[in-house]
Amino acid sequence: MTEQASERNVLSGAGLDLLFREARTHKAWLDKPVGEAMLRSIWDLAKLPPTSANCSPMRVVFVVSEDAKERLKPALMEGNVEKTMTAPATAIVAYDTEFYERLPELFSQADARAWFVDKPKFIEETAFRNGTLQGAYLIMAARALGLDCGPMSGFSKKKVDDTFFPEGRLKSNFLCNIGYGDPSTLPPREKRLSFEEACRIE
Repeated sequence: MTEQASERNVLSGAGLDLLFREARTHKAWLDKPVGEAMLRSIWDLAKLPPTSANCSPMRVVFVVSEDAKERLKPALMEGNVEKTMTAPATAIVAYDTEFYERLPELFSQADARAWFVDKPKFIEETAFRNGTLQGAYLIMAARALGLDCGPMSGFSKKKVDDTFFPEGRLKSNFLCNIGYGDPSTLPPREKRLSFEEACRIE
């Protein structure tokens, strides 16, 4: 690969800032809506990165309406109520425990559905791991489109599942508020671990 080709395949400093270096977890939001077209654009990016055997178990409910917000509110821990109620959208990032039923159309290289039938532990492990990966992709997709995110786990999974997924097939993983964050409310960034503290090369 030439140096010129390599440069074409690397994000600019501004792109890295947008996704990582300047991106923050937001708790306060500007009064600017996030419309359906933008939510669809987030999905169209987030669905593309890898999952094992292209299993794609993530399912998302974008909570936008006042009615849906009120239904979500009782499931939130007290410290997460205001930031969620004022967010333009909140993604309930969930995973489908019957994701393997879609494998015949999603993975043509083998009969991957057979790998999961009657294996509940393997199903749960695969769905949770890959659904969590996809949730992270969703955050990066939103950031890439100029949005800010506030992912959180301070909520009652049972209440969310009973309210939004009463059939029992889908299970909530985490919530992610999405909008245009108010940078004036951000505290200094907390410490991150250095390479030496968290990594090793063998």
